[in-house]
Amino acid sequence: MNTFGFLSLGLIGGSIALAIRQVNPNAKIIAYARRQETLDEALAAGAIDEGTTTIDTRFHDCDLIFLCAPVSVNNRFLEQLAPMISEKTMITDVGSVKGIIHETVEKLGLSAHFIGGHPMAGSEKTGFANASPMLLENAYYILTPTDLAPNEAVAEYYSLVKKMGAIPLILNHQEHDYVTAAVSHVPHLVAAALANLVHDHDSEECTMKLIAAGGFKDITRIASSSPDMWEAICMSNTENIADLLDDYIYSLQTISNAVRTKQTGFTYDLFKASKEYRDSFADAPKGPIKRTYVCHIDIPDEAGAIAAIATILAKADISIKNIGIVHNREYEEGVLRVEFYEEAALAEAVSLLQGLHYTVYLRK
Repeated sequence: MNTFGFLSLGLIGGSIALAIRQVNPNAKIIAYARRQETLDEALAAGAIDEGTTTIDTRFHDCDLIFLCAPVSVNNRFLEQLAPMISEKTMITDVGSVKGIIHETVEKLGLSAHFIGGHPMAGSEKTGFANASPMLLENAYYILTPTDLAPNEAVAEYYSLVKKMGAIPLILNHQEHDYVTAAVSHVPHLVAAALANLVHDHDSEECTMKLIAAGGFKDITRIASSSPDMWEAICMSNTENIADLLDDYIYSLQTISNAVRTKQTGFTYDLFKASKEYRDSFADAPKGPIKRTYVCHIDIPDEAGAIAAIATILAKADISIKNIGIVHNREYEEGVLRVEFYEEAALAEAVSLLQGLHYTVYLRK
């Protein structure tokens, strides 16, 4: 694969284009975007060789075309591409739900040209301006080939994903949607519901919000995700999400009954089993729910203590994403919470601060 096309060029599409450029400097990369400014930015960054605001026959000779827009838009892209691609052209997407696009591919007779793709990476930032070839590193990248997709094309795509630093995994599209419903889509709904539960039961003085920290902040962090994006996901993967939510609701009802009737040992067994399973998770790869890179630091209760930490990290050229005092110590070991953009920055900061005799805590 040496000629690549991109339809839409935001954070994910831009990051893939930059990663391809990094591993294959001689690749020819053509991109479509609605805004000429986006194309100019990508050209200036060296991510693409040619940009266009129309979808036309210049995509005919592409080896692999990435559809990087929302599902409904990607379906329209497929209709436009169907009559103009060559025999060798393969098409992929980057969506987090695969069922709908696979249905569209089959209806359009494009099954021999399609391999679904889902890079499980992202950022709270959007647009090509925030794209980075490093975004895919150590992220799972799921491929969902159709039954008619050529084995050679699947192998080439798999190899490309590995070269870009991601971790390829092949699933059928039905399994993909069920798995991501369980480990990503339902957890986002649970987090949103829990955040709203506390909101609805808080006092006028907002006491719950005031003291919320530790476990509550950890569990509800993903409730801050984009409402537009998650509305689209929930409307695309409805059956899997609803089925798993029903099972989860049943488990909550069982827990509620056990707590209300004071069933001795029930909650102990519940927490024991969940702890053993959660502790078995590998920490290296990125999953569909982003990791946070956080440490907690014991600091003296005196003026300038936070500034001293910030200065130490700044002098070492370590960027801080967020920093703040933790007032509720029920779950947090250290009083100062510092969040970093990358795992390497966290590791460097911990080593530096421990070397200066600060007590630093890391949590799994």
